[in-house]
Amino acid sequence: MAAAAAAARVIAAASNCTDAAASSCLLLKTPFVLKRTALCFNNGRRLSKRLFSCNAIYNPQVRIKEEGQPETLDYRVFFEDASGKKISPWHDVPLQLGDGVFNFVVEIPKESSAKMEVATDELYTPIKQDTKKGKLRYYPYNINWNYGLLPQTWEDPSMANSEVEGALGDNDPVDVVEIGESRRKIGDILKVKPLAALAMIDEGELDWKIVGISLDDPRAYLVNDVDDVEKHFPGTLTAIRDWFRDYKIPDGKPANKFGLGNKAANKDYALKVISETNESWTKLVKRSIPAGELSLM
Repeated sequence: MAAAAAAARVIAAASNCTDAAASSCLLLKTPFVLKRTALCFNNGRRLSKRLFSCNAIYNPQVRIKEEGQPETLDYRVFFEDASGKKISPWHDVPLQLGDGVFNFVVEIPKESSAKMEVATDELYTPIKQDTKKGKLRYYPYNINWNYGLLPQTWEDPSMANSEVEGALGDNDPVDVVEIGESRRKIGDILKVKPLAALAMIDEGELDWKIVGISLDDPRAYLVNDVDDVEKHFPGTLTAIRDWFRDYKIPDGKPANKFGLGNKAANKDYALKVISETNESWTKLVKRSIPAGELSLM
């Protein structure tokens, strides 16, 4: 029953259906590479039933509810739908929006240092501040980009990646480094396009960093692949790699490593990573893979 509930849960999204520009669609929680059935509505009236490849512009209508005080052990940022029901930013926000655009959930705003993350082992997976030995964690210096996750992805810790030194997944959603100029807020859901991928290896675990940009950034139209980033955001890819390579050094830990020749892979490779980790997530929520302590709600 739990597997069926996880696999069949539906969420509301705003659709650009040709006969209902202001309609909404119910999307089944399935891999983004598959077409799906959508029921289109307008003012509560069902208009049509069709195959739908997730070309909608997603309007999550998600509200953020904070519990506790920031920078405390009890602080949580929950996500709620329009009815006030709690939802999971990891499992219930759709991944793909069509035309190479994806949803990105902000965990850490740029120019901040509190290490915020989705609590993958808690009900509804709220965002909280990470801890170590009972103490709140901070980066040794501010992160210079908006940072967060791609929903409905998962890096499988049982899967060795032959292209990245056989490293196993880190048991988390895929990370995104968003390079736009605006500082976002915790819990913001942005429409981003992937541009590159960095294969970070953290203590032997593969921890992908997808480099992307929000569609509303003034320079978003200039960048569509890794070479465009080098041209219009010179030095940014190197800065991202070096930041994530070195941030643990002040705490006395060794530098992280990077696979794929220590370079950023192109957009097509980033899309491959997203597709593969979405497939892994689908297996996870269908209970085809043991979830361990991970919350599937």
